[in-house]
Amino acid sequence: MFHKAVIFSLGIFALTGCDAQKKAKTDSKTPPMTTSTTSNNQKNGIIYLSEGENKFLKEYQMNITFKGISEDSRCPEGVNCIWAGVALAQVEVMGTSTRPVLLNLASMDFANRNYHQSTDFNGYTITLQEVTPYPKAEGGTTALNGNYKIGISIKKAGAPSNTTTK
Repeated sequence: MFHKAVIFSLGIFALTGCDAQKKAKTDSKTPPMTTSTTSNNQKNGIIYLSEGENKFLKEYQMNITFKGISEDSRCPEGVNCIWAGVALAQVEVMGTSTRPVLLNLASMDFANRNYHQSTDFNGYTITLQEVTPYPKAEGGTTALNGNYKIGISIKKAGAPSNTTTK
């Protein structure tokens, strides 16, 4: 009987320690998320989002979250490069009756690497219009982590547009 009590208490201590480690890992990874339901950050049909920001867009009945930049190979300012490079933004979208979908939107179309500036979701075409700030020669892209902002446009799918769609 005594052995069962000792084994049981050791098991409880082990599980408590695992739970504390999980909480410490999740707290350090994700940037703080902000939520907004208004479109006060919208100019000329472009919706602006900061890294980690979440917005519910009433006119499109969708929730959109800018998760972050997974790749930024854009040529830094003041440097001569062979090609301009591309920034790849991870944007999570979810309609009122759909599951969340993670979109990878690029700052320019590049078919060889399967990068697309626009994609269709729930009857709308979502296009990445801008990614700021631009990398600097001295700091590179690591100095920009957590400070990115994107501008996206959303149009009804099938509407005339000057960008290609996926």
